[in-house]
Amino acid sequence: MIDDIPYRGILSIGVRRANWQILLTRGRLQRHHKARREESTMTMTPLTHTPQDSGVPASARDFSVEGRVVIITGAGQGIGRELARQFAAAGALAVVADLNLGKADTVVKEIQDAGGDALAVRVDVADESSVAAMVDAVIEKWGRVDVLINNAAIFATIEKGPFEEIPLAQWEQVLRVNVTGTYLCVRAVAPHMRAAGFGRIINVSSDTVTRGTVNYLHYVTSKAAVIGMTNSLARELGHDGITVNCIRPGMVATEVERTVNPTIEGRERAASQQCIPRGMVPTDLVGVMFFLATPASAFITGQTIACDGGYTHSS
Repeated sequence: MIDDIPYRGILSIGVRRANWQILLTRGRLQRHHKARREESTMTMTPLTHTPQDSGVPASARDFSVEGRVVIITGAGQGIGRELARQFAAAGALAVVADLNLGKADTVVKEIQDAGGDALAVRVDVADESSVAAMVDAVIEKWGRVDVLINNAAIFATIEKGPFEEIPLAQWEQVLRVNVTGTYLCVRAVAPHMRAAGFGRIINVSSDTVTRGTVNYLHYVTSKAAVIGMTNSLARELGHDGITVNCIRPGMVATEVERTVNPTIEGRERAASQQCIPRGMVPTDLVGVMFFLATPASAFITGQTIACDGGYTHSS
């Protein structure tokens, strides 16, 4: 019989030797990684600020729109009207731009009666010279444009129908106002924002894009284009201190009569599919619009933000 005591001793020595080799290798690796880190630190471009300090001091004023010149197109009624009134109530200088000057004047009177300051301007966003005249009037009045909200669009007067039955003239009109109009307004304000080194552009799309709403192909297509335009403009204007973002509202109830009004049952069904199960009103858009119009949102651009009570999330 072979005595197993010496054999166990040999095993013990072997294990200790293996452990020593592991520790030696580990030490070499640690020294190697340390040297690499030191080398990396030496060659790395030094930070201009610490991770805790963005270089831009935060303050309550960063979240304020007070004194900002804000153009809101399509502000004679509906969502635009409420945005103009709310921005003016917060101290902004509201430009109520609308195709219907009478409606724009009415909104300005509402703002002034409440102690705010506003300017009514007639504009056809689909017409280049009309848009230029609008911006000229604002510059003449207040000397700058800080915020542009592209809210004007053809929607309420659209008749629903299969895409094959949409008249070409109506298709072209919807895209001319909703897409080209947005482009013309951005193009007109961009030089003034560039000169100031500050600008906030907020486009308005629609949740019909993600839902693929049927029988509204011209409208859905136009609002999808606005999202793509937002993404591209954000890259072109970012180095000028101008942010470009997009809001995608849900089904908003306003005072505006529509050619095809949603039934009460339809509104209730839509609300039941939201995380916040109630109807949406124009004031629900005010908070996110305010934020995107302020210096506080300086590092947010090229984004499309859904404001729909969680409908998108729940679907």
